[in-house]
Amino acid sequence: MIRGTNSLIGAVNFVTFLISIPILGGGIWLSAKANSTDCLRFLQWPLIIIGVAIMVISLMGFAGACYRLAWLLRLYLFAMFFVVAALLGFVVFAFAVTDRGHGQVVMNRAFLEYQLSDYSGWLKGRVSDPGYWAKISACLREGHACSKMARYARDPTTGVLVPESPDMFYRRNLSPIESGCCKPPTSCGYTYVNETFWAAGAGMMVNDMDCTRWSNDQRLLCYQCDSCKAGVLASIRHSWRKVSVVNIVVLVILVIVYVIGCAAFRNAKRIDNDEPFGENRITKARPSRFQF
Repeated sequence: MIRGTNSLIGAVNFVTFLISIPILGGGIWLSAKANSTDCLRFLQWPLIIIGVAIMVISLMGFAGACYRLAWLLRLYLFAMFFVVAALLGFVVFAFAVTDRGHGQVVMNRAFLEYQLSDYSGWLKGRVSDPGYWAKISACLREGHACSKMARYARDPTTGVLVPESPDMFYRRNLSPIESGCCKPPTSCGYTYVNETFWAAGAGMMVNDMDCTRWSNDQRLLCYQCDSCKAGVLASIRHSWRKVSVVNIVVLVILVIVYVIGCAAFRNAKRIDNDEPFGENRITKARPSRFQF
């Protein structure tokens, strides 16, 4: 029975080791997103650290269960408690800082547009900080966030590839960063020329500062617009919500493993005290009179 229990604990911790891979994968995915689109590089490190910690602790619990080392199980339970608490805190933090903010529907447009006023809290302050935004906008430019927007359609008359028409562009589902950083807000009244070149219209709204921040210079575009900051926030929100769903599933499994680990620790202590499994101390202290 003891051997079967410890074998079960070892198997469960091996499964936990395998399950920790999605956490590490989520951190690496956020890191890849930070280098290519989101450009917010500090968010992935807590997740990567937690993923590596779960891997190491799972191996610790696996060894403690297989070799029946009470001190190693004690260390395993102590470390696992803090990892579960850290993962829970990260999940709560991720949902708290991405609680507000949604794209706004624009008439006769398939894509959404984003406003910085729809967001609030710590993450908005972090992204809006002038010094930090300078790094994010430079990352967006260096990553050519808007250069892949160009699309061409074949002219039915000449057969030559030409830039897509305004109606075709308006039916596209743009990403939050493409919508916020690569074109002016629709309310500004600019006239479409191509994806990243817009002509000023007669009805331009001057009360929106983003209308004056827009530039047809391909190095500038709307990288200094509040709509671009809102687009980055929307992209981060989408990425974090995806990763948080995986983290919640892993968190539930870790809690189950932690409870089983507590049972394994009690089992190891029973062995150290020479207590037969299934018998209590009273039975051992008062044996039967009949000896065979």
